[in-house]
Amino acid sequence: MQNSPFTTTDAGAPVASDAHSQSVGADGPIVLHDHYLVEKLAQFNRERVPERVVHAKGGGAFGTFTTTEDVSRYTRAAIFQPGVATEMLARFSTVAGELGSPDTWRDPRGFSLKFYTTEGNYDLVGNNTPVFFIRDGIKFPDFIRSQKRLPGSHLRDNDMQWDFWTLSPESAHQVTWLMGDRGIPASWRHMDGFGSHTYQWINAAGERFWVKYHFRTDQGIKNLSNDEASQLAGSDSDVHIRDLYEAIAGGDFPSWTLSVQVMPYADAEEYRFNPFDLTKVWPHADYPLLKVGTMQLNRNPENYFAQIEQATFAPSNFVPGIATSPDKMLLARIFSYADAQRYRVGTNHAQLPVNAPHAAPVHSYSKDGAARYTFDAPDVPVYAPSSRGGAHAEPARAADSPGWESDGALVRSAATLHPEDDDFGQAGTLYREVFDDAARARFLETITGHVGGVRAEDIRERAIQYWTHVDAGLGAALRANLAGTAPIETGTPATASLPVA
Repeated sequence: MQNSPFTTTDAGAPVASDAHSQSVGADGPIVLHDHYLVEKLAQFNRERVPERVVHAKGGGAFGTFTTTEDVSRYTRAAIFQPGVATEMLARFSTVAGELGSPDTWRDPRGFSLKFYTTEGNYDLVGNNTPVFFIRDGIKFPDFIRSQKRLPGSHLRDNDMQWDFWTLSPESAHQVTWLMGDRGIPASWRHMDGFGSHTYQWINAAGERFWVKYHFRTDQGIKNLSNDEASQLAGSDSDVHIRDLYEAIAGGDFPSWTLSVQVMPYADAEEYRFNPFDLTKVWPHADYPLLKVGTMQLNRNPENYFAQIEQATFAPSNFVPGIATSPDKMLLARIFSYADAQRYRVGTNHAQLPVNAPHAAPVHSYSKDGAARYTFDAPDVPVYAPSSRGGAHAEPARAADSPGWESDGALVRSAATLHPEDDDFGQAGTLYREVFDDAARARFLETITGHVGGVRAEDIRERAIQYWTHVDAGLGAALRANLAGTAPIETGTPATASLPVA
């Protein structure tokens, strides 16, 4: 103990005791001017920030992304130039579960990446699925509430989930992914990641392309059965956090290979379905995967709260050579994510070490606000334009504007039906052509268990019709499996072993 540091207050003053508060006499009342006691209790009362409304439970690690191929014909982004290595942070998560929920609930997994590039931070906020439940951000709050808890009992509820899904048929493709074998990854290391949205790449000549990101795990895909997931939820609810941390600590660094699909700009206008629809995938036969590079995670966080819980990701963080698309979900998230981080972590969350750019200077006109600690010299103007110096905009350096906003034909095509803009087609293809016989059998078992937890007859019937639209045989099999099973009485927990998000 002789070589250990002495305790101080947050202001740096030495503390007399770590164990005894000041009081009037040995057993008298505690005095209010015991400022160290007050400091400890007040800090303790405030040591949490609000948990994320979605993606609350998760973990992550630092690493490096290395561009191994030449994709400069498609983008001028510095991160994607041949041979460039970029420091990065990855955070993985469940979507609907709260901060203390099990890692093994059947749920999509968040796959959020922050690249500390030489041109500023680039955030790619995706999932372990290439699609999502909805295509328009106006439905997102309603969707999430339907997957959370009832306002009265505070219980999860199958009726609420299936009521929303069956009244939102665009969800069929994602729900087919969710109820399939990949609905419960064995670990974060053994799942793929996707940007999911359509993004825009711009090359040095100003040519524009549409792209989708695919991160394929180099460890191979591994998943959990319903029974395995339920057992782990009770025996090790933090199994995915533990797995990633222990693998990296032991020198087993997980990696993913990034490939992209590239669509020529003009193709989007008349493609057979809306390429900006988040509920759709682009067939690889039309747009094959092009390898870009490798992501490796090789450093655990030193402090979970400071480096993972306070890490903020926002799809509005673009860099030159990368931009948005007419994807309506992406456009909504560009506002929503950054706004959520300002509320959750604070106005100046981008100044925290885990969120601040590591390889690019910041010359921002953001000013003041709670917890601001970086600032310019007093003679630097706090406004623009200014005749007294200060930072000035350089369009040639800037992140690229959307471009498509003034393209009337493209905007019209994205808002109208393409020949194959149906909600159930790709879900049916996934079920019939990607799942094998055993996977289809497991899939039927899973949806039987979950739809069997629906109490209301009308919602149960809509759920059967939902799967009938995906595949007529599947719907008939589901109906047969549910025949003779009575709806669960109100008040009975709905399929507690499958708390699906």
